[in-house]
Amino acid sequence: MVRHVLSHEAGPVLQFIKYAVVGGLATASHILLFYACALFVLPCLTPDDFLVRLLGLEVPFVAEATRAWRAAIGNAGAFVGSNTLCYLLNRRFVFKPGRHPWAIEFLLFFGVSGLSMLLGTAVQSWLIVRLAMQTTLAFGANLVASLLINYAMRRFVIFKG
Repeated sequence: MVRHVLSHEAGPVLQFIKYAVVGGLATASHILLFYACALFVLPCLTPDDFLVRLLGLEVPFVAEATRAWRAAIGNAGAFVGSNTLCYLLNRRFVFKPGRHPWAIEFLLFFGVSGLSMLLGTAVQSWLIVRLAMQTTLAFGANLVASLLINYAMRRFVIFKG
């Protein structure tokens, strides 16, 4: 039974569940990488940020424009790591590879994900700069926008279904 669930022959309901699990793992890795950068490499959290308050952290003041570009750079780094993980797991457990040669498949996967990341990051930056939204909430909007674009493109364009 486990072999069937993990195979590419699982039906659409199991496929979506596997996609959700893989997406959850990739999203968790993206979040961990993003916050590692936001806290230790390019600080971009505000003292009133939800995560900062939840963990009782002290962070320096960073102006909105600086915070926005730092968050964008952190998001780009997190994207590369999490998207590589996501590609490997989707190819192995969720979608049927073979619609395209693997190199084209990989480039399409990253291209679509890159486009959705750019659109999501633009939303994130706009929310931070224009609405002075907390970085955590703006990052959440980024993740939702990316999720919607990625599933449709992976399911119907990149893989065989």
